[in-house]
Amino acid sequence: MKILVPVKRVIDYNVKVRVKPDGSGVDLVNVKMSMNPFDEIAVEEAVRLKEKGVASEVVVVSIGVKQASETLRTALAMGADRAILIEAGLGPDRDIEPLAVAKLLAEVAREEQPGLVVAGKQAIDNDMNATGQMLAALLGWAQATFASELAVEGDVATVTREVDGGLQTIKVMLPAIITVDLRLNEPRYASLPNIMKAKKKPLAEKTAADYGVDVTPRLTVVKTVEPASRKAGVKVGSVDELIAKLKDEAGVI
Repeated sequence: MKILVPVKRVIDYNVKVRVKPDGSGVDLVNVKMSMNPFDEIAVEEAVRLKEKGVASEVVVVSIGVKQASETLRTALAMGADRAILIEAGLGPDRDIEPLAVAKLLAEVAREEQPGLVVAGKQAIDNDMNATGQMLAALLGWAQATFASELAVEGDVATVTREVDGGLQTIKVMLPAIITVDLRLNEPRYASLPNIMKAKKKPLAEKTAADYGVDVTPRLTVVKTVEPASRKAGVKVGSVDELIAKLKDEAGVI
């Protein structure tokens, strides 16, 4: 079975994001970029399934700018077999909308015929949490989102999902789309020998036009602003004082 894993190049989670002075977007000049953390977990899970003999090949795909090839090389160093880069040409500071990404991934899935697509539940730059669900709808495949446990036996995947009320375990027939949550696994670090080997692994470069998909944005960002700073908290000396502040100042009781 082949596993397809979409990965996205995002601002590193350790970096403090800065908004451009004109409010037109986020400043990406000299900003460290890395693989989306949820996608790292997806790559790790796919590689583990291959190590268990469940999968025969792991293919990673990224959609975006030319520099996303670096992100794909990281995935290859983690253990993926080959990579596909789809250049969209919107520029480094313009994100591709989830529907366009899902349409491109659907075309890749039809071409590659994977038995399973394992993706991060969301990207940390826009927190859309939509691409996996849209992809399942476009392909007409089963889906299981927010996976914290995954087991594949034959044509059935058993997924434990993290939901508001706790945990939910479901079974889906393959082919299926699985989106993963943080507690599924701990991604491995790519070793130096594997990083060197990754440079020799195949990385195909294509464009959105090759798949006949229009990635023109349907939404316009009017303005980007930083969140309002929180006011400093206060300490209270007693329960009575706390209740008085909640009632008279906060107005919540």
